[in-house]
Amino acid sequence: MNARTMLSVLAVLLSPWLSMVRADAPVLPADWQAAWSSPSMADRPLQIVHGIPASRATPEGMKFYKDHGLGGIVCNVAFADYLRSEEHWKTLVAGVEACRDLGLIVWIYDEEGYPSGAAGGLVLAENREFEAVELAYDKTRADPFFVRPAYEFAHAANNFHAARRCPNLIDDRAMRCFIEKTHDAYWRHLEPHFGRTIQAVFTDEPSLMAVNLGALPDEIREKVRVVDPPDPAVRPLPSVPWGYDLAEQYRRRFGEDLVKQRPSLFGGDTPEDRRVRRQFWSLIADLTAERYFGAIGRWCSEHRIASSGHCLWEEEVLHHVPLEGNGLKVLGLMDVPGLDMLSSDPAAVIHTGWLTAALPSSAGMLHGRRRVMTEVSDFSQKMASQGPATLEAMQATAAWQAGWGATEFTLYYGISDRSAEDYRAYCDYVGRLNAILKPASPVRKTLLYYPIHDLWEEYLPIAERLNVASQSPRARRLADSFMRLGQRLQRSQVPFNLVDHENLASAQVESDGRLTLADQAYEALVLPAGVALPDAAAKVVEELRRRGGRVVVDEADGKPLSAESLLAQVPADYRVLPASEHLSLGAFIRDGRRIVLVTNVGGEAYRGRLEAKGGPWLVLDPAAATVQPAEQDAEGKIGLSLGARRAMLFVEAR
Repeated sequence: MNARTMLSVLAVLLSPWLSMVRADAPVLPADWQAAWSSPSMADRPLQIVHGIPASRATPEGMKFYKDHGLGGIVCNVAFADYLRSEEHWKTLVAGVEACRDLGLIVWIYDEEGYPSGAAGGLVLAENREFEAVELAYDKTRADPFFVRPAYEFAHAANNFHAARRCPNLIDDRAMRCFIEKTHDAYWRHLEPHFGRTIQAVFTDEPSLMAVNLGALPDEIREKVRVVDPPDPAVRPLPSVPWGYDLAEQYRRRFGEDLVKQRPSLFGGDTPEDRRVRRQFWSLIADLTAERYFGAIGRWCSEHRIASSGHCLWEEEVLHHVPLEGNGLKVLGLMDVPGLDMLSSDPAAVIHTGWLTAALPSSAGMLHGRRRVMTEVSDFSQKMASQGPATLEAMQATAAWQAGWGATEFTLYYGISDRSAEDYRAYCDYVGRLNAILKPASPVRKTLLYYPIHDLWEEYLPIAERLNVASQSPRARRLADSFMRLGQRLQRSQVPFNLVDHENLASAQVESDGRLTLADQAYEALVLPAGVALPDAAAKVVEELRRRGGRVVVDEADGKPLSAESLLAQVPADYRVLPASEHLSLGAFIRDGRRIVLVTNVGGEAYRGRLEAKGGPWLVLDPAAATVQPAEQDAEGKIGLSLGARRAMLFVEAR
């Protein structure tokens, strides 16, 4: 038995003793303690397995995952002869039955690789007209506007899985075909397991394609499988998504001729140009939501399972316009909205990647949902020859995401990259976090406005790789302010949600100046610089101000808000002293008890105090599995001692 194993065993053995040092010492409720001591399958991570090997499709073979501490798998029928091989279907069925026998949970991964929507090429094999297309602009042509496939410079041709043409998310015919080829096939083969062993479907990085995201490095591109060779004669051009009935849908909604308005999609700075762009992208967002995310969600609901997955380029707000129209809206249609966390360096990701976590968490809460999925790995470290990630880095990455509300951890970590002991330790760690937090409700009293409505009218497509610097001064100001505000709230340990114009317009303004959305009350609304709210949302904000609510505007005096000024204007039930931008904080409530998760993502230890009202408090260490009374000084401040990349849960005792 090595030192880590010995410490873990001692921690479990000593945990009950530590809770009984004093007869009046606070303890966890019995059901909390039981779940903490032995996390359930539902609280543990799921391993992503692309095709269960026939040799493992037995209870004895699948026990491999259970023995590594996992709660189940995210799987698919084998990629070879995808969706067509009855032999591979038999293997998958046997694997799912083995999971059933072991109590393991199964999610279905809905594509042969990614991006989702292609059914491994079967959708376009059914009808080539289903391919994603774009309206391109070439000023050298007599007629500069023309429709072409969205492929050569799109994500379809520039991803790590395969260069393969993809269907159009806003083509309802194509998406019906995708669901028939994919989801219906899983139902036919595995119907008895739906809603039991099989609990969700996972969709991976769907997008509208009509944007240049940049080419892969040559050394990577050479290794990518090429299904559809790109045409070297195709030139990069500014483009926007298009569809067979898009002009007709536009006419029905706005009573106008989109064909005549095409120039405004590519340029122009008049109010009319902006109005056209705003209308166009609002329609794109609604069609993407309805025809892809909504269609999958309805199918899942009808077949007793949850819809889940994540979008592409979540970390850049500008990219949400061309990729799906409105990232917050489309994720809100998922039962378990998700994110893609490609790095397990928490210190590097927490501040630059906060939007990646904030989007699905906010989308869920705006619709009264608790569960959030994360697809997490150390892909970035391994690509940079800096991996695999250490156990401590993996745990800290899990903890700060849990603080943002993540509950379903789907893993691309390589099991063979680390010891079985470390893998079990990681899975136990996630299980303990979920044992306490999954039944709890996140508490966030601040809203940060998601300026997608403003970016619709500002966004101008470019031929080159999309970047914020290519956009108008107002677009840059909006994006920079939004990203800066979110980062400062994150670094100041202020939990918050995002809200777009549609959800803000539906908020209820209470008599005490709070905003209520999906039974969550908010005490402050933060607006990025340059925002121009649409009428329905503006009326809510006007009423909020009238009732004494806090509306914080960046650059109200012409200068960006300082971190100190921002922090002084938003509610904060918890403070860490001394301040540290290396700490992440998540606040929750469960059965009337307040819960705080504090994570040190930095490489240095932190020692200070957590300012929190009330008490007494318990401190739970998810790495050591201990439960102890928290140290509190005469002022009630809680001792906060966190090693590098360590996290602690604080639970209010009663």
